[in-house]
Amino acid sequence: MYKLKAIIIGAGMAGLAAGIAMRQAGYEVEIYEKTRKLRPAGAGISLWSNGIKILNKLGLGEKIAAIGGQMNRMEYRNLQGEVLNDVNLIPLMEQVGQRPYPVSRTDLQQMMLDAFGESDVKMGMRCVEVKQDADSATAIFEDGSTARGDVVIGADGVKSVVRTYLNGGKITPRYAGYVNWNGLVEASPDLAENDVWVIYVGDGKRASMMPVGDDRFYYFMGCPKPQGTTAPNGDIRSELKETFAGWAQPVQNLIEKLDPEQTNRLEISDIDPLPSLVNGRIALVGDSAHATTPTLGQGGCQAMEDAEVLCRYLVTTNISVEDALKRYESERKERVAKLTLKARKRTDTIYNKEPDLTQQWYEQLKQEKAEDVTGAIAKIILEGPLH
Repeated sequence: MYKLKAIIIGAGMAGLAAGIAMRQAGYEVEIYEKTRKLRPAGAGISLWSNGIKILNKLGLGEKIAAIGGQMNRMEYRNLQGEVLNDVNLIPLMEQVGQRPYPVSRTDLQQMMLDAFGESDVKMGMRCVEVKQDADSATAIFEDGSTARGDVVIGADGVKSVVRTYLNGGKITPRYAGYVNWNGLVEASPDLAENDVWVIYVGDGKRASMMPVGDDRFYYFMGCPKPQGTTAPNGDIRSELKETFAGWAQPVQNLIEKLDPEQTNRLEISDIDPLPSLVNGRIALVGDSAHATTPTLGQGGCQAMEDAEVLCRYLVTTNISVEDALKRYESERKERVAKLTLKARKRTDTIYNKEPDLTQQWYEQLKQEKAEDVTGAIAKIILEGPLH
């Protein structure tokens, strides 16, 4: 279809990816963001090869390579620091045809804002309602203004307003049972090798460092906790020292080097797979459609995939906008539901929901062959829209 106008609600990764793709397809695109200043949720993100392929297609391949980390191996270690599994990732890259790039969220968002046109994003516009008729769809904002187009795309995150319209009421995110601390720290040999993703596991917890651009590590540490906790006296470093007392020296070094003021402390949640991703001229992408725990590293990649598939059907099918969105839903619904539930299951295993299964996983890590690990990752990547 030609000469469409798209209204996108949300200027995160999903909204910007959809906006860039649709602009490149020749569509008129307006992006509305509720905040007055964009601040990414979390410090870093792992973008596996399926997400990078979409950025390549959008003409951003050189830029993501420049800001992403060189991740050639992954290591699992126990809390004492002993290697459980050491996986060379080069064969994975050769199998799927693309290197992954872990990246700072701020760097990624700025790259995508630059590609879309930062001044073209309308800030401070909180969407409170969406509606549609036979010929158009409309977003209504808190200040009473409206935006009307051929399609409205909800990219407004885990607490999506647009999702409420699609699914007949508010859907409350489900607490995943653990707290995640994350941030960025300068890379140094006393933490990890600068091309290795290292993951320490034990006692139903994990501590991890992943290389991102500008010679930094993205660190994330997780521990099961009841919902509603806070760092005692607001002291994140002391909380981490207590939580990871007795863990290997690189973990202790990380806790000493990190900046508590720049460390995010997040209670992780997801949403159950949705009955609908579209309704007429209105569609969901990214966390609005399938907020997931980060334990598969596929949340951002699936947002990229959504943008690619949605735009492709709008461009290549000519019956109607509604028909194109139904085709988008048909291709995406099962994939994102499957990955959300897979990530949920993995979260429960990592974070000791059933201690016997967690212990079995620790034992399995010692026995698992490298090709089994990379094969599982490759399967997820190659089931995406760009094989």
